[in-house]
Amino acid sequence: MQENKNVPIVFTPHALDSARKRGANEAEIRMAIQGAKWRSAKYGRIESEIEFDYNNDWNKKFYKFKKVNPVFILEDDKIIIITVYCLYY
Repeated sequence: MQENKNVPIVFTPHALDSARKRGANEAEIRMAIQGAKWRSAKYGRIESEIEFDYNNDWNKKFYKFKKVNPVFILEDDKIIIITVYCLYY
């Protein structure tokens, strides 16, 4: 897997909606892609993840950390975000 982290990042409408519903923002997603190690995911996709100090409530429960996990593909010298997962703990 070729890690070219200096190409444009494109968000699909689904990815933006998923990020919004799950509590991630574009800056966090970009940090996960540009600052974390990439690994293979299902269906030939790629994923990365990054952990942030959160110290806040999510769905009326307090969490110390948040992990942002974008799933994406490389296509025509750009990164296309397919979806975004978030884990709070």
